[in-house]
Amino acid sequence: MHKFDVVIIGAGSAGLSALREVKKRTDNFMLINKGPWGTTCARVGCMPSKLLIEAANAFHRRTGFEEFGIMGSGQLRIDIKQVLQRVRKLRDDFVASTLKTTMELGDRAISGHAHILSPDQVMVDEKKLHTRKIIIATGSRPVIPEPWKNLGSRLLTTDTLFEQETLPERMAIIGLGPVGLEMAQALSRLGIHITGFGSGNRIGGITDPFINKEAVDLLSQEFALHLGARADITINAQTDAISVHSGETDVEVDGVLAALGRRPNIDGIGLESLGIPLDEKGLPPVNPDTLQIADLPIFMAGDANQRLPLLHEAADDGHIAGLNVTREKLICFKRRTQLAIVFSDPNLVVVGKSFRFLEGEDIQTGEVSFNRQGRARSAQSNRGMLRVYAAADSGRLLGAEMCAPAGEHLAHLLALAIDQSLSVWDVLRLPFYHPVLEEGLRTALRNLASKFPERNESDLAMCQPFSSEALD
Repeated sequence: MHKFDVVIIGAGSAGLSALREVKKRTDNFMLINKGPWGTTCARVGCMPSKLLIEAANAFHRRTGFEEFGIMGSGQLRIDIKQVLQRVRKLRDDFVASTLKTTMELGDRAISGHAHILSPDQVMVDEKKLHTRKIIIATGSRPVIPEPWKNLGSRLLTTDTLFEQETLPERMAIIGLGPVGLEMAQALSRLGIHITGFGSGNRIGGITDPFINKEAVDLLSQEFALHLGARADITINAQTDAISVHSGETDVEVDGVLAALGRRPNIDGIGLESLGIPLDEKGLPPVNPDTLQIADLPIFMAGDANQRLPLLHEAADDGHIAGLNVTREKLICFKRRTQLAIVFSDPNLVVVGKSFRFLEGEDIQTGEVSFNRQGRARSAQSNRGMLRVYAAADSGRLLGAEMCAPAGEHLAHLLALAIDQSLSVWDVLRLPFYHPVLEEGLRTALRNLASKFPERNESDLAMCQPFSSEALD
């Protein structure tokens, strides 16, 4: 009887990351994948969505051309069919790059549904595999309420959106988390009449009420937003039109994009056979620092464990699981500073500890509006707000939330500062070139520093602004 060192179930981002580490230490492994090969990110997530967003933003720039003295923008038009063709063409290139890794494995990679019989046995279709360790990296799929399936092809998710040849004229986006918000704005900028629905009052994962209000105010200028009530769908028996009802709102649309989040692909993989308690979602207890399930020789990584459904976190999960599955003594990893970015315009960002996490803690807050920020005004991107949080006793940066131009870049600067336990004065000692959008971050940090006792003026962190929009 052959016994594998490791069986990896799932060939997505976490599974491939785990495979990379496992291959360094043993060639006695098996990779099992159900459904299409290629990661969620490359096939239906991060990459095709950003391709659509880039096309939408490129077309949207025409709305500001006359301000720059560029005339004739009214002659421009969008061809949705060609937009989607480009999305699929480049998407397929990205997918192909992920497939190279698994194509080289030969018979050490097989397609099929894996079912765990015990901590050392996995059934794949009719074949039983014996193994010393198991990694579960089965990914996730979109949440679709059962009654909505009656819409047939008129109901889209991000798994099907990018496969369409064209798109309906009127669409409802139900769910305004990161994905729903990104697609709502992008599709609206491509000329589709969009109505967005969110059951809560906050959008895009933002928890700071001031940033959330800014985001809602700005995005509602581009498409209709209805928040605070659950959306229900009915089909008009006479006209076959789709009606969406939410609170006091009724809207007729031609198609619906369900963006209600994703659920882990754990159905039928045999978690109940492990002899450990499962939570209300059917998930086992997973140590976030080792990714071990309870005290078993089984590890759960990526979207499957529903910790943080982000690519860099899935890659880290795979790295952790891939190392620990080949060791007798487990390594406990310190996880990275949390970072979440919504690629709307302006970007929505939560970095480090969120406002909700810090609510009730002893903190000080600094903020900036980008409405009058010099570089932002020059690019006509002067919209949004940033708020940064620091410990009240030390000035150490703890987190930030923002709805800001170039927020994706400001976020990485803040993540670095938070990871290194820098204080507001440490960051203010760093150079800020002029004129850049990062000067907006410096303004927020100066506002934050003003909440603390003054420091020695010989410290460059105390260099004050010119109080001139052209210079600050």
